[in-house]
Amino acid sequence: MPKYGLDNIHNTVLLSHGGAGKTSLAEAMLFTAGAIGRLGKVDDGSSTSDYDPDEIKRKISINLSLLPAEWRENKLNIIDVPGYADFVGEVKAGMRVSEGAVIVVCGASGVEVGTEQTWGYCEEAGLPRLIFVNKMDRENADFFKRMDEIKAKLGNKCLALQLAIGAHTGFEGVIDLLTMKAYTGNPAREGDIPENMKAQADSYREKLVEAVAEVDDTLIEKYLGGQEIAPEELTRTLRRAVLEGRIVPVLAGSALQNVGVNRLMDAICDYLPTPKERKVKLVGSEADPTADGPLAALVFKTTADPYVGKLTYFRIYIGVINSNSQVWNSSENANERIGQLFMLRGKAQEPVSQVGAGDIGAVAKLNVTGTGDTLCAQDKPVKIEPITFPEPVFNEAVYPKTKTDIDKMGSSITRLTEEDPTLKVHRELGTAETILSGMGDTHLSVAAEKIQRKFGVNVELALPKVPYRETITTSARTEYKHRKQSGGHGQYGHVLLELEPLPDRGENEFAERIVGGSVPKNYIPAVEKGVHEAYHEGGLAGFPVVGVKTTLYDGSFHPVDSSEICFKIAGSQAFKKGIIEGHPILLEPIMNLSVSVPADLTGEIIGHLNTKRARVLGMNPEGDRNSIEAQVPLAEVQRYAIDLKSMTQGRATYKMSFDHYEEVPAQITQKIVAQRQAAKE
Repeated sequence: MPKYGLDNIHNTVLLSHGGAGKTSLAEAMLFTAGAIGRLGKVDDGSSTSDYDPDEIKRKISINLSLLPAEWRENKLNIIDVPGYADFVGEVKAGMRVSEGAVIVVCGASGVEVGTEQTWGYCEEAGLPRLIFVNKMDRENADFFKRMDEIKAKLGNKCLALQLAIGAHTGFEGVIDLLTMKAYTGNPAREGDIPENMKAQADSYREKLVEAVAEVDDTLIEKYLGGQEIAPEELTRTLRRAVLEGRIVPVLAGSALQNVGVNRLMDAICDYLPTPKERKVKLVGSEADPTADGPLAALVFKTTADPYVGKLTYFRIYIGVINSNSQVWNSSENANERIGQLFMLRGKAQEPVSQVGAGDIGAVAKLNVTGTGDTLCAQDKPVKIEPITFPEPVFNEAVYPKTKTDIDKMGSSITRLTEEDPTLKVHRELGTAETILSGMGDTHLSVAAEKIQRKFGVNVELALPKVPYRETITTSARTEYKHRKQSGGHGQYGHVLLELEPLPDRGENEFAERIVGGSVPKNYIPAVEKGVHEAYHEGGLAGFPVVGVKTTLYDGSFHPVDSSEICFKIAGSQAFKKGIIEGHPILLEPIMNLSVSVPADLTGEIIGHLNTKRARVLGMNPEGDRNSIEAQVPLAEVQRYAIDLKSMTQGRATYKMSFDHYEEVPAQITQKIVAQRQAAKE
């Protein structure tokens, strides 16, 4: 049996705003636990967690990293996820396979947008958590100021479990409010609380003990009766309060100085849940985690590695997986052959013979398995609730740089979207562009770099063209005679067409009402084919035509010189003439836009939308936020992700989906037609 199981593993995700020091904290935890021999640094690219070339270059986390360490006869699977909002997919995946979280707050800059967002995700997922005020050695660090801010922004259930002694260059260590001892220096020495902090420590301890006592009826009686509560009673009840989400303990320290990190690891073991204490979310039901039941494992990440091939990360909820075995993928209804299993620590892979319930492992070269799939036993199939990833909101057109890149571009983008579920790709038929969609501009530029580095394909990103359409506003009758005479057989095809606008501007229609065989039956499909080809390039600015009914009502033919190709050409040219005569207009895609914004920024966002030709349809209050519903032309909001981020410092989010096509205002049509004309010339 594996050494670590359901009751002594802690899968813990580190969350924060970008730059609060999660990766440095993870590094300090690994070093303190003896899992690594020296402390790496984010700044020089030597940290265990940020090993990807893109991460080293940008000095930010882009991918989720697994960092196992052993501490006090427990296994801590620390999951370091990005703090930058564009990589929220990695955050969601890391949270999904964790039982607890540590939210890292910078001692100098405090509660930021990303802190509030990750707090919101934890509330949504019902994830028990601790808060760690990091960087107490920084200039402007102030634990007590941060504490007030945490309570104000995240709620009164956040209570100090420790106090920081000093700050910046005077930062020495922490006071533990349960043991009422000071722990200073590195390695930490236990001592008495400094005289000048005794009153403060007493006051904060009082608040903590009262809140803990309120969780348990016998304790509250003791507390109100003025009796002393034993330390183990406090610890036990505090753990219960954390698991129930009634208290969030706040700790302090400095990852770079490695002060307070050991106390944080103690707190993870003491207060955050083990896999045994969380139900397994199956599709439509719940189950208890067990070590000896039939297998249930969730795939939460896949990476395409040019050397190893595909690497699959999985979390086991029930049962075990052995190296060189067979499992059933219930999401794809297929057998999957498991080769050598690994435990990962950053990029280091340690081969293991099996991975047990509650633990996290990886395996290379699976054939059918992707992110979100369930691996189980074929005779007892189950499906674990898959991870919900946010929909992409930002689009770029992708162009290959050279001829050789054209052939490889499609397959390499597909492999990248398998690796990252928040990336999507589609072909825009109206503009013949390949569109890559993601969570923001940084997300897509990192994706383009990955395509180059992993698959050797060079691509450029550009603003996508707007897929305009053309239609007619009045009926028109038109004719075209295709006639060519050269030595031998000539060419002859003659058609008369009637074009009418369709009321709902839907799919184009083709009909015929030929009387007396003026166009022989066998040539009518050729006319239709010619008309169909002409749909793709309208007469006004060369955009595809929609909402037109075309009727072939007359024509003539030559018994020798007529052929299918002649009637196809005639049909195509007649339709193009008819479009010009039918008073054509341009149509543009109108999007449904839903913006969730803090109440104090609502006016600014509505004002900005009004400059974008938007129609604001309504506003719904949601707590201290507002949801603004609007319809807006796509041409005006291609860069909305960037605009919104800069206007609200990332505090607003939005969703956008296509709704319908609508006529483009005349003055804008003139501009577009002129631009298309210039581009042609």
